[in-house]
Amino acid sequence: MPVINFKYSDLCTMLGEDVPQETLIQRIPMIGADMHETEGDCDDMSVEFFPDRPDLYSVEGLARALRAFLDIEPGMRRYDVGDSGIEVTVDPSVKSVRPYFLCGVVRDVEISDEFLRSIMEMQEKLHITIGRKRSKLAIGIHDLNKVEPPFIYRLAEPHSVRFVPLAMDREMDLAEILRENEKGRDYAHLLDGLDEYPVILDRNGDVLSFPPIINGVLTTVTTGRHDLFIDVTGNDRKAVKGALDIVATALAERGGRIETVIMHDGDETFLSPDLTPSRRTISAEECDRFLGIHLGPEGVSECLRRMGMDTECDGDAVTAIIPPVRLDIMHDVDVFEDVATGYGFDRFGGPYTLEQTTGGLSPLTTFSEDIRDVMVGLGFTEVTTLTLSNEREEFEISGLPRLDVVKVLNPITEDHTCLRPYLMPSLVRILRHNKHRDLPQRIFEIGFVVRDELTKPRLCAMSTASKTSFTEIKSLTESVLREMGIEYQLEPCNLPTFVPGRGATVKWNGKDIGMFGEMAPSVVVGYEITHPIIFMEIDLEPIVAEKRGTLF
Repeated sequence: MPVINFKYSDLCTMLGEDVPQETLIQRIPMIGADMHETEGDCDDMSVEFFPDRPDLYSVEGLARALRAFLDIEPGMRRYDVGDSGIEVTVDPSVKSVRPYFLCGVVRDVEISDEFLRSIMEMQEKLHITIGRKRSKLAIGIHDLNKVEPPFIYRLAEPHSVRFVPLAMDREMDLAEILRENEKGRDYAHLLDGLDEYPVILDRNGDVLSFPPIINGVLTTVTTGRHDLFIDVTGNDRKAVKGALDIVATALAERGGRIETVIMHDGDETFLSPDLTPSRRTISAEECDRFLGIHLGPEGVSECLRRMGMDTECDGDAVTAIIPPVRLDIMHDVDVFEDVATGYGFDRFGGPYTLEQTTGGLSPLTTFSEDIRDVMVGLGFTEVTTLTLSNEREEFEISGLPRLDVVKVLNPITEDHTCLRPYLMPSLVRILRHNKHRDLPQRIFEIGFVVRDELTKPRLCAMSTASKTSFTEIKSLTESVLREMGIEYQLEPCNLPTFVPGRGATVKWNGKDIGMFGEMAPSVVVGYEITHPIIFMEIDLEPIVAEKRGTLF
């Protein structure tokens, strides 16, 4: 999740009052964040925000949200938007590459070193999150005083345009940038297969940006008072507009004046940015029922104002007037969530004890825990293995009866081509990976296999040592079955898995529920093990279903 770093003193300056640091540490997580550890009397603070709130990816956005949340200035923050008179043209040639392009101007922005770092961090976090590492959108922020409008966004041949990219000291053409510049190499894949590349040019043909790769050094933003030009290009108009609104309003929080530009996009002419809020009407009664509290229309409105929205009430209907930076509001339940946040998650519910709960462990879990205690008491170590396996180890090497398996459609490796029908091969793999360790090794697993496209619980225990015997594994199996409290019968097993005469089948109520014995030398060698192995595997499903009620 995105982490923003800021100064406590700077945040208080933007809030307009000195809020105790301890209050901020307690309240900021309530709007959907993880507060990183902050040492006492330390001016540096760090907050990790949930991905659904890109408007909070800067201290400017956080301050705007906290002014409402802490009841300093509840309601929606509105910005005066002027007209820059600047015209921007979107050439039809870009429609097949990155079709959406929106711009804006913010004037008289006083930029300090700290604010400059904040801008750069916000820009990069938006690139990574809603920008999907610039594949969905890319943002450019430019010193407007160094270029001359109008601007045009068009395609250019790779060798026809030259400029000095950021962090470089010589002119390069577009193809050279993709080959030699660090950012060019990082993002060149976004332009794979194109014969022409997008560029943003001013009246004189000077390059502002080569989106989504890199800006030109000409419009580099430095400290001091500047007029800024913002451009956002991308493949999703909603995301492009949202990113522009977030950046422009963040700059306005520092005292800048937002101005629109005239966009000429094909047959369409419009002003950008458009900070008109959206509206969504909800039922206060439905919201109360959804949250399990009683607020009524006025209470719902109060909570939404604490989340930076304005509201209008008409009986039970509450209309939320939503700021353009709130990209996460897409459904009524999103508004309900904001009501809950504004109400305070710390105010929900009350003390809970275990006696108040109605849930409990399933019979299978209870039974499995009892068997675990038995196996640990017998000197075995529990392991957990992958459900994925392969038919070669499940059947060809093991000698176990072949069954229909659920196959992986596009397996990444030859070791993981199906879902396992037995536990034994999975445990042998554990021994194979640990064959250089001291002996004896005794392991067990209570896990699921997949048979007839259903998951089935089984127990498998395995031991390898310099010397093993059928008597040892028979005693172990009978001890476990005795602890399960079942009456069983043993019959010889002729599977090639076992040494002839040293394998047995476990029967219960006339059904085969398991097997045990000494593993045949050919099987041991096939699994690349160097010492003898004994094992047992028991089907737990019928036992649990009989003793604890039907589960499956």
